[in-house]
Amino acid sequence: MALAAMKELLTDAAAGGYAVGGFEFWSIDSARAILEAAEELGAPVILQAGPGEIEFIGLSVIEHAVIRMIENAGCRAALHLDHSAGVDWVRRAVDAGFTAVMIDASHLDFDGNVRLTREAAAYAKPRGVTLEAEIGRLPGLEGAIDASEADAYQTDVEEAVQFTALTGVDCLAVAVGTVHGFYRAEPKINIGRISELSAAINVPLVLHGGSGTPDGAVRAAIDAGIRKINVCTEFMDAYRTAYKSSGTPSVKGLFEPGFIAGKKIITEKIRLFSIK
Repeated sequence: MALAAMKELLTDAAAGGYAVGGFEFWSIDSARAILEAAEELGAPVILQAGPGEIEFIGLSVIEHAVIRMIENAGCRAALHLDHSAGVDWVRRAVDAGFTAVMIDASHLDFDGNVRLTREAAAYAKPRGVTLEAEIGRLPGLEGAIDASEADAYQTDVEEAVQFTALTGVDCLAVAVGTVHGFYRAEPKINIGRISELSAAINVPLVLHGGSGTPDGAVRAAIDAGIRKINVCTEFMDAYRTAYKSSGTPSVKGLFEPGFIAGKKIITEKIRLFSIK
């Protein structure tokens, strides 16, 4: 199938009352694990990579291999740039064929966030590329930005309404109690805040920090209005754990267990996100 526009996948998710998984990839086999899981379940999916993952796999590999894999896959899939802190990466991703990009200026003050997001919108939106941005901050390390527990704050509804109107974003990542990476304490997801945000703004809401969030909280968040859920740490950790326990010095012996474990995580998450 052709690359899908992420905006269309999320619009369909809103109509169907489910969420689409945004899964981080960093290699050909991690991209294949995501696509195979989605194909087998007949589900839409979002493959995403931030600047760090792109630099590791190589932008040319994504252009000439991963995009071809998506086009040959039997599922609807978008290709998304995750957590770009600057517009240069937005331009590079759009020019390389990504169908969605995220500009993350949540570390700036409100006016700075608006200014940088509008700059990204001016490049992405005329080219038909879905634009995601973030308001509010999640604890934990993400790319080059480390939001500490003390600095993190949840998304304010009035600010989200104003931000959406000023920037024209297609979807909005919100801070409602999740973290980047694994939780260090019992998570408390602000379902009420999600409901308030969903009622107040007319773009799909994105939940970052989907790794380790209890299934019940995930379902409640979707019911409240979340339409995209990001997963990275749990997926990557499945590879790490399987690799550490493998012992056969061969390609299949070393790397296949990670692929199988990673695909299992993706399958479980897609099922969780699409439960009606």
